[in-house]
Amino acid sequence: MTDHLLLTKHEGVAELVMNRPKVRNAMSLDMRQAMFDAIGDVEQDPQIRCVVLKGAGGHFMAGGDVKGFADFKEMTAKERAIYFEHRVAALQPMLLALQRMPKPVIASVEGGAVGAGMSFMMACDLAIAADNAFFKFSYAAIGASPDGSGSYYLPRLVGLRKAMEISLMPEIIKAEAAKDLGLVNWVVPTEDLQKRTETLAQTLANGPTTGYGCIKELMYASHANSLPMQLSLEAKNWGRCAATQDWLEGITSFTEKRQPQYKGY
Repeated sequence: MTDHLLLTKHEGVAELVMNRPKVRNAMSLDMRQAMFDAIGDVEQDPQIRCVVLKGAGGHFMAGGDVKGFADFKEMTAKERAIYFEHRVAALQPMLLALQRMPKPVIASVEGGAVGAGMSFMMACDLAIAADNAFFKFSYAAIGASPDGSGSYYLPRLVGLRKAMEISLMPEIIKAEAAKDLGLVNWVVPTEDLQKRTETLAQTLANGPTTGYGCIKELMYASHANSLPMQLSLEAKNWGRCAATQDWLEGITSFTEKRQPQYKGY
C-alpha cells in the first residue's frame, strides 16, 4: 500500500487525493499504481455515483517526477525509447476507465496542474478551479510530447490552432484564462473551492446515474461517430434510460411539479 494516493468514500462520492505535497504531487510509480487500483474500485462500486480527483497541499499535480527521470540517463537511446513507450502505454487502461466510467468525474484544481497534471485534469468530465490555479502543458519544455490523454482532449477543448500554441510554446495559463478557453468549467475563490466542490459532487451523486453515464458515452463518442452512428447510439441510450427507476421518477416528479428523488438505478 502507499499513501501517495488517498481514497475516501462518503454519501455516494469517492474522493481521490494525490498525496505527495512536498513535490507538488508529482506522479510516482506508487501513485500511478494506486490510481489504477482506486479508479477500478470506484468504477465497479455501485454505491459511488460521483468521483472527485484533487491534489494535497495546495496543488493539483506537477506532472511526472522529472527528477526521477535522471535515473534513466545511463540507458542507451533504444532502451529509453522502449522503456518510456511501455511506461506511457501502461496508462491507457486507467484513462479509458475515466472516460468509460458511467458516473461523473470532477477535477478540483488548486495551484498548479502542469504537464501530466493538466492532462489528467482534462481527462475528467468537469473541472472546477480555485482562482489561484494555473496550468502549463510543459512537455516541450523537457523535450517531450504529451501523454496522459492530453493530446486527445486539448484540441477538442480549445481547438487545434490554440492547442498547437499551448503545446509548442508552453506558458502559464491562469485560472480565468483557462475558463475562457474552455479548459475548466468554473473558477471560484480559493477559500471556497472545497465547499463548492463538495456541493457540485453531491448534486451529481444525487442525480440519475444511468442517465449521466449515457450522456458521457454520447458526448465522447460524438467526435468519432458519423451522424447515423450517433443517432443509433442516441436511440440505444434513450432506451437504457427509459428502463430505469430514475427515468420513472424523473417523469413522475415532473408531472407532480416536485423535485425528483433519484436513486442511481
